[in-house]
Amino acid sequence: MKFLDQAKVYIRSGNGGAGSVSFLREKFREFGGPDGGSGGRGGNVVVKCVDGLNTLIDYRFQQHFKAQTGVHGMGRNRTGADGADAILKVPVGTQIFEEDGETLIADLTEVGQEVVLLSGGNGGFGNAYFKTSANQAPRRANPGQEGREKTIWLRLKLIADAGLVGLPNAGKSTFLAAVSAAKPKIADYPFTTLHPNLGVVGVGDREFVMADIPGLIEGASDGHGLGTRFLGHVERCAVLLHLIDGTAEDIETAYRTIRTELNAYSIPLADKPEVLVLNKIDALDEDEIAEKLALLKSLSDGEVMAASGATGTNVDKVLFRLLAAIDAEKAERDETERRKIEPTWVP
Repeated sequence: MKFLDQAKVYIRSGNGGAGSVSFLREKFREFGGPDGGSGGRGGNVVVKCVDGLNTLIDYRFQQHFKAQTGVHGMGRNRTGADGADAILKVPVGTQIFEEDGETLIADLTEVGQEVVLLSGGNGGFGNAYFKTSANQAPRRANPGQEGREKTIWLRLKLIADAGLVGLPNAGKSTFLAAVSAAKPKIADYPFTTLHPNLGVVGVGDREFVMADIPGLIEGASDGHGLGTRFLGHVERCAVLLHLIDGTAEDIETAYRTIRTELNAYSIPLADKPEVLVLNKIDALDEDEIAEKLALLKSLSDGEVMAASGATGTNVDKVLFRLLAAIDAEKAERDETERRKIEPTWVP
């Protein structure tokens, strides 16, 4: 399945059904009177968050969604049926924007969430509705209300616990393939990864989701390379796994480039907990590893680790460190939510 994280969609709610002008004509009923029913309501346009999807690829082939028109009213006081809703099924993490691409309508983060984007038009009243003591034979009925229409943007931000960041060829895809059942494309040239990949990582009896995004380059936050539209996929992560290619000549520039782009894109993203890992140590001797670890420790305030995704060296240690950061973030989030409900609560 191809990955698509952005789609432009045209939607329109259904028109209301028209009311009916009808009079009862039956044998032995001399004064039947008006019996025109009202029209049915037009269908709504609903976006529903469902399980089992991780891409917006369905909206590459269909961009127009129209709800059904309500059924017209009929004689014998028969009200028309409501039109069927148009339901857009999207994966968890989908954001809905107005046509300008900036005004956020809804952010769907849980399975089962629903948002009514456009309501269908009301059905028109039949002539039975207008019967009064002064007007016992009305010959008028209302047409149904017109449906509404608009264009929206759907944007997917993957929901993962840990996000992999680094320069191209830092070994992110190799690391993800080593710790999960994901099968990202791996090759010895830059920009092998062209779209984000998700993998479920098992650590002991625990599991968490890791996201690998295409490699970032200098200027990614301004639209250079492939990273600009994919940085949003790590915004929801609890912790960032920053991989540094140990075989690179200038690891200081590699580290500073990624940190600069994270800060330029989003301060909250840059402030997330970071696990810095010197990768590909299988290609280095002990002296080189010690020298480069010392350099990274002088650049970063956090913990610096050494590992090799290709051979599996120290990979388990990295995963347990990520799991600890995920648990700490979850505990902090739970405490924040608790304090909103009980301001005086003390753990």
